[in-house]
Amino acid sequence: MKLVLFDLDNTLLSGDSDFEWAQFLIGKGVLDREVHEARNLEFYEHYKAGTLDIQAFLAFQLAPLSRHPRDELDAWHREFMAERIRPMIGHAARALVRQHLEDGALTAIVTATNSFVTGPICREFGVEHLVATVPAFDGRRFTGTPRGTPAFKAGKIERVEVWLESLGFWWGSFSQSQFYSDSHNDLPLLEKVSHPVAVDPDDTLHSHALRHGWPIISLR
Repeated sequence: MKLVLFDLDNTLLSGDSDFEWAQFLIGKGVLDREVHEARNLEFYEHYKAGTLDIQAFLAFQLAPLSRHPRDELDAWHREFMAERIRPMIGHAARALVRQHLEDGALTAIVTATNSFVTGPICREFGVEHLVATVPAFDGRRFTGTPRGTPAFKAGKIERVEVWLESLGFWWGSFSQSQFYSDSHNDLPLLEKVSHPVAVDPDDTLHSHALRHGWPIISLR
């Protein structure tokens, strides 16, 4: 059996769902534009530079979830999917995911973006398994804090291993393991799998992939 893992933002999507969710809420007037837009852009630049403070970012990104009932958030997310996400899903990305699913690989989307934002996107791709940062939920509302290790940098390896163990697997269970990503932030997991693939990579990952002979593909 093969294990196939996909990063989401700027890999399967031609954009960043985390960034776009905050921009969507700003556009609806849920978040104050003057206060939140500059901060959202600042965090995004830190992410691209590899200097993101993940705990500070999660405090910013998860706080709006705690201020609104789940039903209201779900309704907004349906609008978000239609307006922002589906236009960022290309035919090549859908076809690549479908190919691996039809080949019988154990397939998951592995993303630092929280599971509230990414769960419906994962289902849009027809992928059963999502390994993501988990926003804590008290049964009625989100608390505004993460639960467990964020799925970011080396945290992705930890979260993937916990997920595999829950299914009775480990890395050695697979004849081949593959991870598709655009970002140098994902180098820990890319170096863990047997077959890393750089997808529309940033400059740092592009250089690393060339030095190590990794495939470089585009889904745009």
